[in-house]
Amino acid sequence: MKARGPAIAAALALVSGPLAGQELKFPPGADARFHWDSFEALKGQDLSGQRLTILGPWLGPDKALFDSVIAYFEAATGAEVTYNGSDNFEQQIVIDAGAGSPPDIAVFPQPGLARDLASKGQLAPLDPATADWLRENYAAGESWVSLGTFPGRDGTEALYGFFYKIDVKSLVWYVPENFADFGYEIPATMEELRALTERMVADGVTPWCVGLASGGATGWPATDWVEDMMLRINPPEVYDRWTSNEIPFDDPQVVAAIEEFGWFARTPDFVAGGPNAVAATDFRDSPKGLFSAPPQCFMHKQASFIPSFFPEGTVIGEDADFFYLPAYADRDLGQPVLGAGTVFGLTRDTPVARAFLEFLKTPIAHEVWMAQTGFLTPFTGVNTDVYGDPTLRKMGEILLNATTFRFDGSDLMPGAVGAGAFWTGMIDYMGGKGAERVGADIQRTWDTFK
Repeated sequence: MKARGPAIAAALALVSGPLAGQELKFPPGADARFHWDSFEALKGQDLSGQRLTILGPWLGPDKALFDSVIAYFEAATGAEVTYNGSDNFEQQIVIDAGAGSPPDIAVFPQPGLARDLASKGQLAPLDPATADWLRENYAAGESWVSLGTFPGRDGTEALYGFFYKIDVKSLVWYVPENFADFGYEIPATMEELRALTERMVADGVTPWCVGLASGGATGWPATDWVEDMMLRINPPEVYDRWTSNEIPFDDPQVVAAIEEFGWFARTPDFVAGGPNAVAATDFRDSPKGLFSAPPQCFMHKQASFIPSFFPEGTVIGEDADFFYLPAYADRDLGQPVLGAGTVFGLTRDTPVARAFLEFLKTPIAHEVWMAQTGFLTPFTGVNTDVYGDPTLRKMGEILLNATTFRFDGSDLMPGAVGAGAFWTGMIDYMGGKGAERVGADIQRTWDTFK
């Protein structure tokens, strides 16, 4: 849907408050792709003189990008907003909340910490109507409601978190020229992806590059594989029960997902260097095989950040591209997407804080960041033509087409499990240990939390 509504006076291009003097990144009304009517509607509330503080994990360029979004809220409402980024956010918010001096809004990098604060009564529940808004306006809306719903101090569940700025992990990267040389087509189903993998071997080339080494975090890329496979062979409810330990790691449904990963990574001839090389290959180096001459591999599964480790000068969409890691056609599980994202919570329940969360429901609050870089949204009410580059637009379409979204499972588990036993268990699995034994080993660590 295209933008509509009158142009705003040029004087509004300057903001007051902590961002005083900063010009709005996109002059209101100047670009018809934006939903300027949603900006115009913000002027219906006068918040002049009210101050809002936000604490989050964004620093450097991301802080500047978020500040550029905040500027529109300030310009329309007169509120004064201060955003502070911290590379020690997880510790800082716990300290501030415990001391009774939190910011008005906290931006959590993952929902686990928000859940902890809600259970201690240190987050305020959102308006119940927000849950309905998410169901109606976010792709896979029920997923976002579920991810942001936590038990409060009295055990009663309520919506505490609003997701904004999402990352997609369910991606497979490839070099279009290599595919064209062999006449390969993009697989639309998991069945087709498996068939393509086998065809590549028959053609004398190696299908996959996989690298699990990451220093002290070695093993984590395999957890993403397993999580994606959980969503492709099981209903999302099973995934939820797994990440909350309602079903154990050695449950047959989880073991089957580990073995799905193993079909790709442990089958001889399927991975560059063979299965024994997977655990020793650094995840940052593993995609380089796509670009060697001749290619060491033809596909690489990794999240949206991986182009940072492509050869310098690689143009996405030309030299390299990606496709959605497809679902099985015969399982009727829709199009699940695995990812991550930031969740906003009310750490001080003030009118201006609630007004800002309402602002995040407007297209303009998403489109301003979309038009720049590093931002994806499941909000169906935005104009996707606003995306700043075609790569983001394509990723955004994957997100908008999702029927289910689930957060990175290892980030939802206790640290000793998700960032410990799960990682090391995947290395053991690549070393030849059976999936059921690996699952039982991981479960023993989780059992210590009971």
